[in-house]
Amino acid sequence: MSKQNITIRLDPETVRQLDQMAQAMERDRSWLMSRAIERFVEDEAWQVGEIREAVRKVREGRGRFAPHEEVTAWLDSWGTDNELPPPQCK
Repeated sequence: MSKQNITIRLDPETVRQLDQMAQAMERDRSWLMSRAIERFVEDEAWQVGEIREAVRKVREGRGRFAPHEEVTAWLDSWGTDNELPPPQCK
C-alpha cells in the first residue's frame, strides 16, 4: 500500500516542540507526526467500537447503568476521608 501526503497547519510553538522531539528521538518530523496520528486513530477506533457496543446493548434492552448522581457523589468523594465505594450498575 502506498503512502499519501497530507498537508496540515500547526501553530509555530507546536512545530517547534515537534522538531525538538524528532531531534531527541533521532527521527524526522513526518515519522513522528505519522506515529502520533496512527496512535490517535487506534485509540479513537477502540473507543468508537466500545460506544457502538454499549449503544447496541441499550437498544437490545441489555444496558446497565449507574445513576449519574451516584457516580458524581463517588467521584466527588475521591481523595477524602469518606471515600465512597463505586456505584453499582443497575
